[in-house]
Amino acid sequence: MTFSELQVPPLDTARRLAEEGDLDGAVAILTELVADPDGPDRAQAAVGLAVVLDERGDHEAARAAARVALATGHPEFAAQAACHLAQGFEREGRAEQARGAWQAVLGVGTAAYVPLARLALARLAVQAGDYDGAEDELRAALAVAGPDVAAHAAQQLADLLLERGEPGEAAEVLLEALEVAPEDEVARLRVQLGIAHLELACAEFAGAVEDGGDAPTSALAIELLARTLPLRGRADDADRVWTYGLEHADETLAAEVRLRYDRDA
Repeated sequence: MTFSELQVPPLDTARRLAEEGDLDGAVAILTELVADPDGPDRAQAAVGLAVVLDERGDHEAARAAARVALATGHPEFAAQAACHLAQGFEREGRAEQARGAWQAVLGVGTAAYVPLARLALARLAVQAGDYDGAEDELRAALAVAGPDVAAHAAQQLADLLLERGEPGEAAEVLLEALEVAPEDEVARLRVQLGIAHLELACAEFAGAVEDGGDAPTSALAIELLARTLPLRGRADDADRVWTYGLEHADETLAAEVRLRYDRDA
């Protein structure tokens, strides 16, 4: 080793070796750094070791290295280590272990990583069918996230609320997100807001039909509902709405619906 090479920090040397494909060389340097309990670079080296070991296929050893970094409590590298553990568990389908690792990210408390952990916990909750838990996590993410992550959290929360039949809540979430969203997220949020408004419109049209107003009003509500439902992928429901109107016991209403239905015939 030359004198100039001796002046290069070991972490930089390990990074260079890993980038060049010399994983064994990188592991040797990083292992030595991690072995020093008082070393100033121990936490960072442990995260690097976890990454390189994973690349080498030594997944259990990688987890052990990540746990060393996590145990240091370093605000940056302990959080990175917990994320590394969580992502690995998720890739393997080990939801409970992943959930524990994401909770560890929250335990470290580093602001930059908390929203990501909340989003991940929401994803795991949805996979487990815990929609209340998912909603709680997404709202918690929105409360602490920057504009970019907040836009993604708002989109996911709006989707969840729409699936749960709460389009009004979804619209409120999206309107709040639009106030601070970065420019490249605005269009997607607006589309989702439009979808929420379509769902709201369907609910209002259906309510008008149920209220049993005069024949022209009810016929208009039936037509609008039947023509809006296909926009939400509900063509079969639209057919049932048309049938309801066309076969209605009130002959005046049925005739009004027939006129509206025949306009496209």
